[in-house]
Amino acid sequence: MADLPASVRVALWSTAALSGALDVDAVPRRAMPDLDHVDGLVAQLGLWRDLGERLVLVALPRSGDLRSMPRGPADLIAAATEAEELVYVTGLGGALVPQIQTFGPEGDQGWEAQWTAFDSDPVPQHVVQQLSLPDAELELRRGVAALTQQLADAPGQPLSGHGLEAVVRGSVDEVWGLPEGLPPRAIRVIELAGAITNLAGAGLDHRLHSVDSNSTLQRERILRELHDVSTQALVAATNVGALYLAGWR
Repeated sequence: MADLPASVRVALWSTAALSGALDVDAVPRRAMPDLDHVDGLVAQLGLWRDLGERLVLVALPRSGDLRSMPRGPADLIAAATEAEELVYVTGLGGALVPQIQTFGPEGDQGWEAQWTAFDSDPVPQHVVQQLSLPDAELELRRGVAALTQQLADAPGQPLSGHGLEAVVRGSVDEVWGLPEGLPPRAIRVIELAGAITNLAGAGLDHRLHSVDSNSTLQRERILRELHDVSTQALVAATNVGALYLAGWR
């Protein structure tokens, strides 16, 4: 089943908690119900709340592309690019990066998330407020239309462009576990971008590569572009949704 990055769900549920919709102790259970143990999240959320923070945003960086994350020290950048996700606050600055892994003896293992706090620079409010949900949706739909056509025209299987569109239409009916209070458009973009991000990532699985190296490289390029386009839209839609939950919109 398609799923959202942990930091997307944590940003939304944490903002809801800091705005008083639920207790911060409930955030791990609501945001990550599929994990057996979560450590390091609640205490930092409580600290941010006590310091007056009400908005938690998400970033989904990768090596070579740090546009979505706030500026910070080298240890934050290293951890965030390895995890490819983080949440952060804008007023005083500060970030949390998850490490999701198995724990326990072989044959009886569970999943845990260890959240580590890092310093980061504050983000000016006007930078946050300029996020546009209509622009994010337009860029997503334009990018998906162009890239899925390229994928349909590219040789090799699986995940041809037309097949990808069909799978996405089925995937957006899944239960995503989002808090109440999000505008319908934000939910729509989060669902679509999240599903495409998952499917593009699945298509990059080396076990699905064609024996034809040229075809493989061509499809990889298209899928990486599709993944980047959908990730940018997912970040924008999540952060606009957080603005609504915090009462900033």
